[in-house]
Amino acid sequence: MLAMTSAPPIGPSRVEEYALNHPVVSINTFGRQLVLLTRTLRALVRSVIRRDFSASEFIRQCAFMASAVAIPTVLVAIPIGVIVSIQVGTIANQVGANAFTGAANGLGIVRQGAPLVTAMLIAGAVGSAVCADLGTRTVREEIDALKVLGLSPVDRLVVPRFIAALVVSGLLCGFVCFVGFLTGYIFNVYVQNGTAGSYLASFAAFTSVSDLVLALIKAVTYGAIVAIVACDKGLNTRGGPAGVANSVNSAVVSSVILLFGVNVLFTQLAQVLIPAQPL
Repeated sequence: MLAMTSAPPIGPSRVEEYALNHPVVSINTFGRQLVLLTRTLRALVRSVIRRDFSASEFIRQCAFMASAVAIPTVLVAIPIGVIVSIQVGTIANQVGANAFTGAANGLGIVRQGAPLVTAMLIAGAVGSAVCADLGTRTVREEIDALKVLGLSPVDRLVVPRFIAALVVSGLLCGFVCFVGFLTGYIFNVYVQNGTAGSYLASFAAFTSVSDLVLALIKAVTYGAIVAIVACDKGLNTRGGPAGVANSVNSAVVSSVILLFGVNVLFTQLAQVLIPAQPL
């Protein structure tokens, strides 16, 4: 009589294992990034007090980031301005409110369009480059070599890139606001047969300095998020060249998700702190 053999235990599938482990991994990653942000701010304050901030590395990173996103910013900002002008102009013609085209363009571009365009470009171009650079250094054990020499990777590598991302994000946001306004003005006046006076008057009446300040604050915050996520993913790269590619992909995806979530919070706070002006 054949002996009865029990079937081997069936473990969780890859999908189930991912669903069980992913929340824990996400929480650990978020906590690690908060720790990196705290260490970065502490190192920045310490370097300013001691006057040993790496200005040359900061300038080099600013130049690299600006050159990486300058042309894509123009190529994205112009279509954004045109699309907003087309949509707003069409609706304004239907309801007979052509005089408010400039106001709608200003609010759409300054409050939402410029910060989001800046965030996407910073995440896609700058974040991926920073993560790839630090990931390659980690795989080559250059980060370990710095630690052996008694040098902090946060002081030497993270802080200059963090500050450069803040500066470049603010500058790009202002540039996108200008290009979007100019594109909307040209398209409304010369294509949609609007009047320059009504466009400028409505833009000035409904778009205030607080809107521009809010846009700059949002852009700088987005730059900080991208820098911290990219540096964290790069410094924790494992697995050789394939690990670098995975880190870059994870950095871009994580940055975009965080940026849209933070943008929702900013929008809600702006509605409370800066209420809409009556018509």
